[in-house]
Amino acid sequence: MNFDYRTPGYYFVTICVQDRECVFGEVQKDTMLLNKYGEIVKECWDDLPHHYCNCHLDILGIMPNHIHGIIFLEEVVSRNVGDGFKPSPTQKAHGLSEIIRGFKTFSARKINVLNSSEGKHFHWQRSFYDHIIRDERALENIREYILHNPLKWKTDAENPANF
Repeated sequence: MNFDYRTPGYYFVTICVQDRECVFGEVQKDTMLLNKYGEIVKECWDDLPHHYCNCHLDILGIMPNHIHGIIFLEEVVSRNVGDGFKPSPTQKAHGLSEIIRGFKTFSARKINVLNSSEGKHFHWQRSFYDHIIRDERALENIREYILHNPLKWKTDAENPANF
């Protein structure tokens, strides 16, 4: 089944670090404590609406080696401005994949600038997990899941201690 991921609505995404390496901080006493790399991820996530006009952000949860977030894509009404035979479009509806690609690029680039002195190279895992949120109840359930995710870190399948 083909789905147009530019369609307005809420999307739940999970993005993992390559090899599930814990680089964004640690969970202590059921609370996620971000380090400098986790702060970069948060900053880049929060900046997405400045790059993508149809992107609005809901809740974000950063874990040691992955993130969960909810993105709302709104409908973009295309307006043409300009004179003559070739008016210029002013807005474009960006798809979810393009927005996530941008986020991964922006954040990895900034993390790698910090890592350059240590000779390390940060990578996100290829692709990402997404779920289309179809109603208000599902939206609230996913928000609760993200909010309480640090409480479940000890048993989380993404926790390297559980591999």
